[in-house]
Amino acid sequence: MSAMLPLYPPIAPYASGMMETDGLHRIYWETSGNPDGIPVLFVHGGPGSGTSPRQRQFFDPARYRIILFDQRGGGRSTPHGELAGNTTPHLIADMEALRVQLGIERWLVFGGSWGSTLALAYAEAHPDRCLGLVLRGIFLCRKTEIDWFLDGIRAFFPEAQRQLESFIPQAERGDLLTAYHRRLIDPDPAVHQPAAYQWATFEASCSTLLPSPELVAAFGSDQTALSLSRIEAHYFVNNIFLPDNSLLDNIDRIRTIPAVIVQGRYDAVCPIVTADALARAWPQARYVVVPDAGHSAFEPGIARELIAACDRFARTGAFD
Repeated sequence: MSAMLPLYPPIAPYASGMMETDGLHRIYWETSGNPDGIPVLFVHGGPGSGTSPRQRQFFDPARYRIILFDQRGGGRSTPHGELAGNTTPHLIADMEALRVQLGIERWLVFGGSWGSTLALAYAEAHPDRCLGLVLRGIFLCRKTEIDWFLDGIRAFFPEAQRQLESFIPQAERGDLLTAYHRRLIDPDPAVHQPAAYQWATFEASCSTLLPSPELVAAFGSDQTALSLSRIEAHYFVNNIFLPDNSLLDNIDRIRTIPAVIVQGRYDAVCPIVTADALARAWPQARYVVVPDAGHSAFEPGIARELIAACDRFARTGAFD
């Protein structure tokens, strides 16, 4: 295990590729760990952020067949930052197509932040394909949550929110989502790239309990900033392309699937009130509140609980 975090040692993929879709998108995927192990799908956040090698390290490589993929427009998937044909139903279909392509009958689905949103949406669409769910930093993408992210978060991060707001002319500050979305979809890099930097670094600044200059720098890189901010704004203005409150309304479809919810007590990006709502609607799921953590999966307490949950599932097929 790492001295800094309770992660498994770094590993390299044993296979990777680009999955074709029925449109212009090509989806990057990779597999690592044990080819005969329990299949686990890592669903990254954002949307638009993409995967990273360190995300393989939540799983025991001797016990798990670890599958990472970059969602449409993010990471190594192409075209980068593309919004056409990029909706939640498209992403669900990609996940199911990847499962079929890899010859997997059922898999454990692991997702945090937007990854928890998409994991829930996938599970509710394909409950028979899920061995279990590991969910972290719960985001249901309701209007109250989006409003909190762009405005209410000033209660904890006034400086970061003020910087996000001050980038927009005074006359447009009444609707930051519309103002940023307009700039982020502008084809001119001189318009969209500065807006992307502001959005992405704002999000990174609010994502950890203690400041993380490394996370801010990673989110602020030109490629990550553009795909993350552009695709997030695209999904937010379109209410994630799902009916209002559909994820909670359809919990009955997944009620009997083994699940664990891991939530940082001081998560400012996805406040605990949302995880609490999910846990109350789904008492069959194990609910773990990490008392000394914010939003990031790589905060020590959160990483420890995620790894413990996956280790427990590998041993017993449950999270209790």
